[in-house]
Amino acid sequence: MSRWSRIRDWSGWRWWRRRPVVTVLRLGGVIGAAGPLRGGLTLQGLAPMLERAFEPSRLAAVALVINSPGGSPVQSALIARRIRQLAEENEVPVLAFVEDVAASGGYWLACAGDEIFADENSIVGSIGVISAGFGFQELIARHGVERRVHTAGKHKMLLDPFRPESADDVDRLKALQAEIHDSFRDLVRGRRGERLKGDDETLFSGAFWTGRRAHELGLIDGLDDYRSLLRARFGKKVRLRPVEEERGWIARHVGLAHAPDGWAAGAAGGALAAVEARALWARYGL
Repeated sequence: MSRWSRIRDWSGWRWWRRRPVVTVLRLGGVIGAAGPLRGGLTLQGLAPMLERAFEPSRLAAVALVINSPGGSPVQSALIARRIRQLAEENEVPVLAFVEDVAASGGYWLACAGDEIFADENSIVGSIGVISAGFGFQELIARHGVERRVHTAGKHKMLLDPFRPESADDVDRLKALQAEIHDSFRDLVRGRRGERLKGDDETLFSGAFWTGRRAHELGLIDGLDDYRSLLRARFGKKVRLRPVEEERGWIARHVGLAHAPDGWAAGAAGGALAAVEARALWARYGL
């Protein structure tokens, strides 16, 4: 190779290195611990990827690609708060992009973005709090099952599914939900500010909308996908760098036949978690 060729190649490498970088972090699935087969989104699980998303040099922005029906309000708050901490520490803008759905906790995560974008057919919103369960007291009575539980503390059996629901228990649950709803509303107001165009009764009713209607209500900033918007904003040569979970050799190559000890014990709980996750997605027609 001639000296000129070496210089030309080195110049090309330096030009490539000068191209702006946008890391792309996918936040998909139910928020919170899900089960032994498929974990949900938690701060503990995402922390390493969040750190890596803000590490590259020449970082122009971090893109969050969100596809979540919600879940744990605590994990939603923790993840969103950590994203904001990293964004402020590194002075890097965060852009959130909704795919199929960013509802409830999923929208909480989207609010970690300085701007939010969605497809016109995406599902956005559901700014509310829900608690669901089952009542089995008649089932066990019909089969002659006697349940024996002894507690210390008047409210230790709050909303026990094997006894009739009491008005006092429901009132206590609703009080807890109201506090969490207040936190959610404060987060949305704080992050969206004057961009919100709907009244509180509409915005915070727990309703959800298409991306087009969410844009009209000020819940998102525009209708676009992440590739198109990032190239339009940072240039066609922008480097989009996916941030993926780092898995060890065993996790990548060993199947269920080699599941770790304790997996079987958690299988029933995992199956129930899968049913609950399916119900969350189904609520949005997915």
